[in-house]
Amino acid sequence: MEYKQNENDIKSVGDFLLSYATHMMGCGVHTSRVARCTTRIGESYGYTVTISMVQKSVLLRLYNPQRNTQYSAMEAIPPLPISFEHNARLSELSWDIVDNQLPLEEATKKYNKILKGPRTHPLFVLIFVGIANASFCRLFGGDLPAMGIVFWATIVGFICKQKLIEEHVNHYIAFIASAFVASLCASVSLIFDANIEVALTTSVLYLVPGVPLINGVIDLVEGYVQTGLARLIEAFLLVGCIGSGFSITLFIFKESLL
Repeated sequence: MEYKQNENDIKSVGDFLLSYATHMMGCGVHTSRVARCTTRIGESYGYTVTISMVQKSVLLRLYNPQRNTQYSAMEAIPPLPISFEHNARLSELSWDIVDNQLPLEEATKKYNKILKGPRTHPLFVLIFVGIANASFCRLFGGDLPAMGIVFWATIVGFICKQKLIEEHVNHYIAFIASAFVASLCASVSLIFDANIEVALTTSVLYLVPGVPLINGVIDLVEGYVQTGLARLIEAFLLVGCIGSGFSITLFIFKESLL
């Protein structure tokens, strides 16, 4: 259903949609969902929406056939952390705008409220990332000492990754360093009576870029080949960085580990 929102000029709607689309892409939403949600909102305000997305930017075009006006703009996708909460809530916002015929001003307020909403405490994330990785260790046959070592190795590696990202270090370098630190910490299992092979291999699993890998496959299947390939290439490069950091630890302790 299409609603007439004559009070909303095309530039205001376009700026809102561009911010909405780039934020969704940045927080890890697959391309077709971003396109559907953005188009849904634009059509509810009476505009024909054409949107094109690549790995680093979003191109948006709006057209009003009744007034013969159009809007075209491109905006860079911000490097945001993966957020399933923003994914879900921004998708819900698109339906809220359509179903309740929200004016642009109210939609913008709700959008900003979602973006400024409280985030999960970093300490909570840190602890549960450690628990999750320790669980992987157990899943692959690790004993309790190995699980404890993986837990602390994951925490140290995760802190290293966060600090490097905060300092705007290249994320490939951050992944290499984090994998090295985590696997180096896990190598203390040589001292204890722990399953060294499982502890080492699972200590870096928290770095595996699961969301880009999944989104890349989804994009390819749904026809967004350029975006899908870009996401998969980046994901494979990150996996290579993880392997590089892990290999440094193996090289240091090669006589004890091999």
